[in-house]
Amino acid sequence: MTTLLDVRNLTISIDNHVVVDDVSLRLKAGEILGIAGESGSGKTMTALAIAGLLPETAEMSGEIVVDGNDLTNASEGHYCRVRGRDLGIVFQEPMTALNPVQMIGEQVAETVRIHRRVSRRDAQQMAEVALEQAGLPPSRFSCDRYPHSLSGGQRQRVALAIAIALKPRLLIADEPTTALDVTTQAEILGLFGRLVHEDGVALVLVTHDLAVITETADRVALMNKGGIVDEGRLPDVFRSSCVAYTRRLLDDTTHVPVRKVTKTPERTPVLETRNLVREYAGSRSWLGQPVSVRAVDDVSLSVFANENVGIVGESGCGKSTLLRTILGLDPAQSGQVTVFGRRFPTEDGSDMRWLRRKIQIVFQDPYGTFDPRWRVERLITENLHLSDTRLTAGETRRRVDAMLDQVGLQSTDATRFPHEFSGGQRQRIAIARALIIEPAILALDEALSALDVSIRARILDLLAALSERLGVSCLFVTHDLSVARAITDRILVMKDGRIVEEGGTEEVFTAPSHSYTRDLLAAVPNFERLRVTST
Repeated sequence: MTTLLDVRNLTISIDNHVVVDDVSLRLKAGEILGIAGESGSGKTMTALAIAGLLPETAEMSGEIVVDGNDLTNASEGHYCRVRGRDLGIVFQEPMTALNPVQMIGEQVAETVRIHRRVSRRDAQQMAEVALEQAGLPPSRFSCDRYPHSLSGGQRQRVALAIAIALKPRLLIADEPTTALDVTTQAEILGLFGRLVHEDGVALVLVTHDLAVITETADRVALMNKGGIVDEGRLPDVFRSSCVAYTRRLLDDTTHVPVRKVTKTPERTPVLETRNLVREYAGSRSWLGQPVSVRAVDDVSLSVFANENVGIVGESGCGKSTLLRTILGLDPAQSGQVTVFGRRFPTEDGSDMRWLRRKIQIVFQDPYGTFDPRWRVERLITENLHLSDTRLTAGETRRRVDAMLDQVGLQSTDATRFPHEFSGGQRQRIAIARALIIEPAILALDEALSALDVSIRARILDLLAALSERLGVSCLFVTHDLSVARAITDRILVMKDGRIVEEGGTEEVFTAPSHSYTRDLLAAVPNFERLRVTST
């Protein structure tokens, strides 16, 4: 088959620091190459180099040839003609990749009109086809919606539609399934497979999720500290690799934290919701009457001390809206939330400082929650104003350093800005910010989705230790069923705004009673079949 991508001896340095070291890759038409590794290993920087999107301060050497076209020293103008037409890109963080003031249909159609002389109407029709291919049929998701009205997974599908609108021969996907639930992930991976095997597209799949690679890729390249340390065809690499780094990644993928939690006999919930309802204003009916959309429909749940509860379901099922309503970030139309027996938010505003200290949240998109002008130390210490104890500058810095170490970062990172970190590293900073005041309840909205497997294993161990040491209760909103199974005691399964199944984690995973739960579990990538056997 035709070689569509040929990367030779690629080396990238930023501020005299080598971030990609002598990387060579070859990819043929109709083939999928998975590039995996820990956060900061250089995998995303390699993808950005191929796409011509390196930072201005980066220095590059080596060769990049795409479909016979040497792009090593190509100008930005030349790259602009290539990107979108011959080279499609799906970025990791869809909310920052999409234009917040432009409708989704317009954003997909824009790619078409830039590269082809077609009318607005034809471009819009091509956009609708691409959106439907990506799992957003116009019959259900109007093209005149804005990115903020979509869930994280739905926004990622818009980004995918933009990338495939003109059917490029080479597709680069940087963590394309990070924000997707398992059923949507299976659909997107199936779409990638059809593009590759039926249309002859070459796909570079950058991901920290080894299970996704086992389901999708023909070959894998594992990166560490800027270089490729292991490479080959699947399943040979995962079954018989002698590389210690590969074996460690495989062990971390299936890591289950040890939780030594002593349950108290008292079963008073620390967090409880009763008949919670959250509605949004939808489009008007054909008679002009306003139509409301019920995102959370009569939900009641309880979380007890020292307990981890997971809320799982497909993108758009209402789980993130439920969490925002619980936290008082969205108003409830009816029902109530109580934290330690006190209504939350309080009607008269009293005790809110105490209650806010008791419950903290880590959001799905870390970059969107940071002030880009603040350094990491200020970001992490933002919540310390809720504490009753006033710390000296030295005490504050020692606490920041300890917190950075616990989430896998260095004390020197405290002086850096958010844009200097990878997506996974930014999520670790967000977790450190939530944990620094040692809350009693920690809510995590897809907080582990951007983390590589080794850091995810460390964060899971950290959360397990907090449960043991401080009695912290965790409420996990996640589409990653492997994370839910590893860390939670109970599982709540949501569909169309309602809880359709609830029970002990192992009970739900081994004997699900609802057909929807069975469908979710069936869509989980089967990593164990390529698991390296320990010797």
